[in-house]
Amino acid sequence: MDSFIFDLMETYDYENIFFCQEKTLGLKAIIAIHDTTLGPAAGGVRMWPYETEADAMRDVLRLARGMTYKCAAAGLSYGGGKCVIIGDPKRDKTEAKFRALGRFIHRLNGLFITGIDAGTNLDDMLMMRMETPYVVTVPEAWGGPGDTSQATASGVIQGMRACLKEVFGSPSLQGRTVALQGVGAVGKHTLKYLVDAGAIVTLADIDQQLAELAASEYRAHIARPEEIHRLNVDVYCPCALGNVLNDQTLPGLRCKIVCGSANNQLGEERHGDVLQALGILYAPDYIVNAGGLLAGLDSLNPGGFNRPRAMEKISRLYDAMESVIAISKERHIPTYRAADVLAEQRIASIRQAKSLATGSEWRRA
Repeated sequence: MDSFIFDLMETYDYENIFFCQEKTLGLKAIIAIHDTTLGPAAGGVRMWPYETEADAMRDVLRLARGMTYKCAAAGLSYGGGKCVIIGDPKRDKTEAKFRALGRFIHRLNGLFITGIDAGTNLDDMLMMRMETPYVVTVPEAWGGPGDTSQATASGVIQGMRACLKEVFGSPSLQGRTVALQGVGAVGKHTLKYLVDAGAIVTLADIDQQLAELAASEYRAHIARPEEIHRLNVDVYCPCALGNVLNDQTLPGLRCKIVCGSANNQLGEERHGDVLQALGILYAPDYIVNAGGLLAGLDSLNPGGFNRPRAMEKISRLYDAMESVIAISKERHIPTYRAADVLAEQRIASIRQAKSLATGSEWRRA
């Protein structure tokens, strides 16, 4: 038998992979559970028209492992998982398909907690919620947080303030210059937070009309999408697509800090080393964009989602970013690697504590 799947799982020690199919509905989905040392696996449902099943497999595994680190670094009692649906989100969605997936997730009995990701929305989550309580990003009327983009933006601001404190000696945004890339859901909220705090913002978006509306509403400047990363500013804030820090863009950076919500900003890990060499402080994306995750998982508390409690948790992302900076300086390693160390240390300590507790119970028995 071809060991392709086990080879992939062994690379980063995944616990489970579940394949979900319903022939009559055309449902093909994969759920990956990376690590449950800290608790049940948390991760969104992504719907994407993958060219091959192998592409879907590699993506779900990469994303699940990323969620383990994101949850650990954010101080959550959850591990990492992910679900991908093979299909075009623009034309392949049906209620029956999402309810079938909800039933698959329910059979895992809480091992996997899920919510929105690329290609899915609140309506999709409500269809799944009809079959399982293990869906957290639902409207507030259902006890969830609703749209979590504001929560994500709030976390980005907390991480940015920690970076400003390190670079300039003060966490204040007053008078700081920021180049904001992307004014979609998260970017628009980030823009409001920045302007309200007194920052001077220049923004860009591939949708020129969206950029003009946002700039007009918040008295921001506009730059062309291809030049936003090259501006001479204190902070470059990517809130759109990933892979924005690469061989082509890095030579043009003139900022002191990179801190934004976009996922997978580093084209390759080595680009994090280049940023370090350039003297630019990089806020690892999974540290500062964890606000939406924190808001979603807050709804699992008794009584459902509580906004003040969730925002208090999100405010601690300032401390998480400070810890990343401290590890980076202490070990003389780039911040992207320091973030991994922060997560790995927490997972290792909890794994050891559980091992000691299990050993103690065994001796008492």
